[in-house]
Amino acid sequence: MKRIHSGGEFEAKIGYCRAVVAGGFVHVAGTVGQGEDVVSQCRHALEVIGKALEEAGVGFADVVRVTYMLPDRAEFASCWPLLAEVFGENPPAATMIECGLIDPKYRIEIEVTALLPV
Repeated sequence: MKRIHSGGEFEAKIGYCRAVVAGGFVHVAGTVGQGEDVVSQCRHALEVIGKALEEAGVGFADVVRVTYMLPDRAEFASCWPLLAEVFGENPPAATMIECGLIDPKYRIEIEVTALLPV
């Protein structure tokens, strides 16, 4: 098993790591991004996730599952073009949940699971 840390502020506070490589999968923790709006936060969260995937030896093409969590589902549609750009050629199974996030300033949290190459 391999643990990947990104140095995010909540990793040490809460006691988790950005990703865990185990059982043939890369499990990336729910990731929020920085920015003024949902699209900029989505873009930044994907950058953080991309770095964790890269460190694990995979990429977005290897993602088999993604969960999007937003406090306001009406904001999700503005992220679709960015998500289609990242996942379009290799779409994973996806779920969107409307829920409260750890801080009201966050507009989206993204969690992914990727398959390691055989």
